[in-house]
Amino acid sequence: MQIKSSTALRNDYSMISNLAHQTAEPIYITKNGEGDVVVMSIDAFEQREKMLEHRAKILEAELLRLSGESTYSVDEVRNRLKEKYSHV
Repeated sequence: MQIKSSTALRNDYSMISNLAHQTAEPIYITKNGEGDVVVMSIDAFEQREKMLEHRAKILEAELLRLSGESTYSVDEVRNRLKEKYSHV
């Protein structure tokens, strides 16, 4: 975890940008000694968003499985896959 002051961001944006790209981690920016904002590279942000979306889908599927909704037997899955890919 990197912590930099708002002064560093204002005076040396290139250093903050390079650090964000090199570490692929969020950089915490402080203002008057208190946390203010977080900066990260677009690539790191997009990767994080994909990971969070993936986790949300897994959680949703697990909740459905635990509730007994939308569960399929192995045979049902095989038949669905055959129907879907028999045209290919």
